[in-house]
Amino acid sequence: MDLLTAEEGACAVRLARSVLEQKIGGTTFSPIPLAPIFNEKRGVFVTLTRDGELRGCIGFPYPTFPLMEAIREAAISAALQDPRFPPLRATELPCIRVEVTVLSLPQLMTAEPAARPGAVEIGRHGLIARGYGRSGLLLPQVPVEWNWVSREFLDHTCLKAGLPRGCWKEDCVEFYTFEGQIFREE
Repeated sequence: MDLLTAEEGACAVRLARSVLEQKIGGTTFSPIPLAPIFNEKRGVFVTLTRDGELRGCIGFPYPTFPLMEAIREAAISAALQDPRFPPLRATELPCIRVEVTVLSLPQLMTAEPAARPGAVEIGRHGLIARGYGRSGLLLPQVPVEWNWVSREFLDHTCLKAGLPRGCWKEDCVEFYTFEGQIFREE
């Protein structure tokens, strides 16, 4: 899977911002010229922050949509449908910082449960936990922002999935790792 260039990453962020400005702010949408890579199916998350605090984060872990469509849908969902927050208001748009994380394809972690902490590379891997009919995902930047070690990252991914802390030690809970290219507004 090809990586995005810095210029393509800046376009991804501009696309997410323009979708928010149109949908929430009521501005006219001006098409952004996009490179062919935006037609490739990619996993992506859009994260919105305000004053350094999370304000919304939703995305698609698997490459089910072309990147441009996935960014549009994730941006709108992060702003209006993240159940942890009220819908974003137009008056908040100038205070919101947009971040787009383009994901690699998640890979099943093959390490035995007891060895999982050693299979997680902080700052490189994002995690998906799946078990007991539940799943949860944390992006690669989350453990860096919180200064977690790999065991804490595994625990918090369990919690995000609605599972108990420490369930990463169980054979019946699967973990997937992925990487992400992170692009932010300055």
